[in-house]
Amino acid sequence: MGLCGMLISVTWVLRRGNSNRLTHLFLNCQLSIVLWLVSEVLILFSYTKQQFWISYVIGNLGISCFGPLWLWLSQEYTLSPKKQPRFLWLLPLITISAIIVVFTNPMHHLYYSSFVAKRFTYGPLFYVYQVIYYVCIVTGITIICLKHTRSSSQITKQSFLLILSAAIPLGVNTLSLTGVFHSNVTLTPLFFGISSILIIIALGRYGLLNINTIAIRDTINNIDSGVMIFDNNNRITYKNKYSENIPFLKDIDTSNEFVKVISELMNEEIPSDFSLMELKYDNEYYNIKQTYCQNKSGNDVARVITINNVTEYHDLVKVEKKLSLEQERTRIAQEMHDSAGHTFTMISSLARILKYDAEQPQIDKKKMLENISEIDGLSRSGVTQLRCTINNLRDDEFMTSVTKAVQTVITAVRGVDIELCTQGTEDERYHFCIREMYDNCRETITNALRYSEASRIDVIIKFLERTIEMYILDNGKGCENISEHNGLRGIRERTEALGGTVRFSSVKDEGFNTIIKIPIDGVEK
Repeated sequence: MGLCGMLISVTWVLRRGNSNRLTHLFLNCQLSIVLWLVSEVLILFSYTKQQFWISYVIGNLGISCFGPLWLWLSQEYTLSPKKQPRFLWLLPLITISAIIVVFTNPMHHLYYSSFVAKRFTYGPLFYVYQVIYYVCIVTGITIICLKHTRSSSQITKQSFLLILSAAIPLGVNTLSLTGVFHSNVTLTPLFFGISSILIIIALGRYGLLNINTIAIRDTINNIDSGVMIFDNNNRITYKNKYSENIPFLKDIDTSNEFVKVISELMNEEIPSDFSLMELKYDNEYYNIKQTYCQNKSGNDVARVITINNVTEYHDLVKVEKKLSLEQERTRIAQEMHDSAGHTFTMISSLARILKYDAEQPQIDKKKMLENISEIDGLSRSGVTQLRCTINNLRDDEFMTSVTKAVQTVITAVRGVDIELCTQGTEDERYHFCIREMYDNCRETITNALRYSEASRIDVIIKFLERTIEMYILDNGKGCENISEHNGLRGIRERTEALGGTVRFSSVKDEGFNTIIKIPIDGVEK
């Protein structure tokens, strides 16, 4: 029974276990027990002294390996590879020295004082090594228990079964060696059969040595999110460390209690089959999500509730809103400074010039009329810019399309006939340049109102297959030479940044024309 059970567990590990050091140590532990059980079988069929000696040597090989391997396995099971103590590398020396002592026993008789067929007596080194083996096994069991005690968690079922698989045969063998329990047959192999059953349960039911199970368990236990699992009877089966530290989740044993607590905190009835909700508790915000686990048949077997603290997200939203407000204030201040501020400064300067001219003995009416005309143009452009700025502040809805953005500029103009004509159909492909088209149109119309003395402005937008084009044409006084200062330079820089081109043209007394072309895909060739 013991030998068959151990061989089954070894086969199970070879088929289901992952290839890692923990699995290899476990296999070696099982194989050392298999060696000892094989020796017990061989003893049954031994008749000569030599046969008995070979059988006992094989058994001692297994015994000398099991104790140190078990201690190593316990350390590997409970600690990460980076925390492995250095003394583990001394454990193989125990096994090697025991094997040497057994093989050289005929020379010193310190392991077996006498050996005649089935009659033999133990020597002092036998008891020394038995004590070492027992210390290794007990230490390994203690390490597993202490691991769970230090982490303030219950011993897992797989750990409990692993401890029993070593403790039961150890206890029976101790009682047999000390003479407390007398029997005509050796019972230790039978109890190793029981141990093999416990190990198979730990392997098959609780995922012992499956590195995925171990990794998932440790990962979930250490994430910064609460995880709670409830079975079909609505009773809690798992709660990770993070959820244990959430105040309102303490003393919750069933999913009904969980829903009741959440309902009380939110002052409303929460359905038991909720999927997602957010809770505020003691100035902290928690995102709570519920999902269901199903078996291969599609039946719900458990529900998983995850709780995330999203207070930081809410704080970031507040900071982002504050930052957006500051950015908007900065943008408006900059815009007022760059456009309206410059316009009003020019008006103030021309007004002082007019006052100075009016106080002169001889008044130059022509010059004064030119200054008045300049003030009029500056005033109208300043009003247009101010209206555009206010509209932008009040509502960004016009920024959803190029047509709406340009129409906003046109609507703000007063005292000049202005008309918008579109060709083609606008879609999402052209939305990448809404802001640039808005700024370019506003700057061009502002310049026309300020300098050209135009009575009419035509704006044409063409939505073509590969480009978007905008033509702004006025019937003003035009100019012979075009000088690109801040306004025209800004139009060119914005357009060329998108891979487009700008062309300004004017003939004296025949108006001023601006043509902007921006490719949809890449730089226009």
